[in-house]
Amino acid sequence: MLDETAIAALLPDLIALRRDIHAHPELAYAEHRTAALVATALEELGLEVTRGVGGTGVVGVLRRGTSPRSIGLRADMDALPIQEEGGPAHASRHDGIFHGCGHDGHTAMLLGAARYLARDARFEGTVNFIFQPAEEGEGGARAMVRDGLFERFPCDRVFALHNWPDLPAGSLRTRPGPIMASADKFRITLQGRGGHAALAHQTPDVLLAAAQLVQQLNTIVSRRVAATQAAVLSVTRISGGHAHNVLPASCEIVGTVRTFDAAVQDRIEASLRAMCQGAAQASETRIEVEYDRYYPATINDEAAALAALEAARRVSDDVALAPDPAFTSEDFAFMLQERPGAYLWLGQRSEEHQAPLHHPHYDFNDRIMATGIGVFVALVETHLAPQ
Repeated sequence: MLDETAIAALLPDLIALRRDIHAHPELAYAEHRTAALVATALEELGLEVTRGVGGTGVVGVLRRGTSPRSIGLRADMDALPIQEEGGPAHASRHDGIFHGCGHDGHTAMLLGAARYLARDARFEGTVNFIFQPAEEGEGGARAMVRDGLFERFPCDRVFALHNWPDLPAGSLRTRPGPIMASADKFRITLQGRGGHAALAHQTPDVLLAAAQLVQQLNTIVSRRVAATQAAVLSVTRISGGHAHNVLPASCEIVGTVRTFDAAVQDRIEASLRAMCQGAAQASETRIEVEYDRYYPATINDEAAALAALEAARRVSDDVALAPDPAFTSEDFAFMLQERPGAYLWLGQRSEEHQAPLHHPHYDFNDRIMATGIGVFVALVETHLAPQ
């Protein structure tokens, strides 16, 4: 049984630590202060600590008994390049950077689990506490994997959780199979010659070609992807031109693609490239495509996801299968490609915490910290139960 009193005793210090991290946010691969704070806290618990994994990542190892079984628990540490507008007492002290996704809370919860487990050992085996840099679009999980994460710190299973403002505070959801989408980004550059807007017949019109191409791109999902498959293609920026009477020589289209199936990714990328080739021929422009599949889909192992739900029921009365995956992305996917595991959503919505992730008024809900710690501990105590 989890000792709720012991977890509650940890909270005041962890909340203060979380707010300190929030006040001193750091971007991808620059989490030097946060990583040092984490490493020092783990060392004070007597854990074996390795710094600099995958850049600024930190791994703490806690062993009990002689069992060869092992588990990995992951938290992300980086902040976002967004200006905070909520104005809490612990607001970011760095203009244009703040913890708008709750990674400060994730870090504090995993440190809380380490403190609990280091003092109250009800398991046999090895726990690897993985503090990851650069989750926000920069592939910190991939960097840690490439740095030998699982060879250096073997894990039978690996788990992570993320606060979820769409769910009530303290609730928990996950599902076997896809839970977060892959993330692709594309940049399409159209090149013409430019010229006078009154003499449009003398130069290829890259803006007109771009407008027509955007309309075509928005038919890919509805006409090139089966209705039984799920995908999103969004054009997010069109830029070109600087004066009302000048046809620009170049124009740029930027956007993103999300799906849960690599075959669908292949189909969408091929269709996008074909449409660009056709648009170039029709408009007499040159079109170049940059297509980057920067995060794969996050796919939970079925057995691990069901085990995570069972562990979560030891902590919360509001636990259920997530009915659908989310179209947002998560680089924990790289870890799940290497080891079986699962990613969970921890609800954080309350009357005081309504802002969505990546919103300038977002703040982590400290009231869910005990639940998050409890889930991490329950995962360890169930997977590494004494035999």
